[in-house]
Amino acid sequence: MIEVVDGQRQLQGCKRIVVKIGSSLLTANGKGLDLDAISHWANQIADLHNAGHEIILVSSGAVAEGMVRMKLENRPTDLPSLQACAAIGQMGLVQTWSSVLEKHDIKTAQVLLTHDDLADRRRYLNSCDALQHLIDWRVIPVINENDTVSTDEIRFGDNDTLAAMVAGQVHADLLIILTDQQGMFDSDPRSNPDAKLFHTVRALDESLFDMAGGGGKFGRGGMLTKVRAARLAAKSGCPTLIASGESDNVLARLMDGEMLGTLFITDNDRITAHQQWLAAHLQTAGRLVLDEGAVKAIKENHRSLLPVGVRAVEGHFERGDVVECVDRQGHRVAVGRVNFSSRSADIIKGLASDKVHQVLGEARSLEMIHRNHMAIY
Repeated sequence: MIEVVDGQRQLQGCKRIVVKIGSSLLTANGKGLDLDAISHWANQIADLHNAGHEIILVSSGAVAEGMVRMKLENRPTDLPSLQACAAIGQMGLVQTWSSVLEKHDIKTAQVLLTHDDLADRRRYLNSCDALQHLIDWRVIPVINENDTVSTDEIRFGDNDTLAAMVAGQVHADLLIILTDQQGMFDSDPRSNPDAKLFHTVRALDESLFDMAGGGGKFGRGGMLTKVRAARLAAKSGCPTLIASGESDNVLARLMDGEMLGTLFITDNDRITAHQQWLAAHLQTAGRLVLDEGAVKAIKENHRSLLPVGVRAVEGHFERGDVVECVDRQGHRVAVGRVNFSSRSADIIKGLASDKVHQVLGEARSLEMIHRNHMAIY
């Protein structure tokens, strides 16, 4: 539980913490991994570990290290070259973390994930079990995206999102995203010297996307991906702290309650493990476009999605696939396991429930998506 009292944060009960460190804090201006900087981070992580916290580390930097090892001056733009750089650089990244934490008598483990690993229910549960065993053994997992096998269709696209997914997967008490920015401002501080830094915000506040800087909820880049990550973590009941990694001894100061960065608080409505798995789907098999009544029924009244509220069916999917539900403007409302194939869904869209049996004959369900099989955004 996190409380804010008299300008100080009380991080009560935050034992399991996911710490994400961006590549700008781990690399030396194009010269590869910065051993001094990583040693500095290892000291802070070791202090938390030895104080009894359970640390899960999400670390960037593999591609940058691979570029240096291959003497590349410019970051590749084609996917095979990026994958090759990641494979080469990952060797250095995991070796470095292992060596610096070993000095503190802390064991580490490499964990590489793709979106496909978390989208597949069996692989999701298997990775949950593996991470839990590492935590129980007091081993610090060092997690990164498996860029070597990722493709445009399955890659996370940023480690902020990966960190949020892992936070939900391990039921973390807190997600800390360390970056080269101080936190969340009400406008761009680079162009507005009077921009105000937020110390505490609601993670599910829709206005944060506009302040983070365009591109929509699922755009890429800068603070936008961090707001999206905080929102995703919040769906699992996990608050997020976004702070500058350039601040001295930042992890200890955050845990001591100092008001650094921005705290994204949750609405204290943890979702089920099954809904956490559903919420982890960034890519889905298809899309259902909903009318205003269906959006309200889902978001405000937590109802199941009925065929009458569906206005359009996009993509090809089968019964049991995970699909995305959007409003008329294309904003994501929910994801869930659909009870009809895309062909059947297209036939019954817009129909009242009593008409579904008449049109399809024997139907297993009257709901397009049951509320228990849905994660709301």
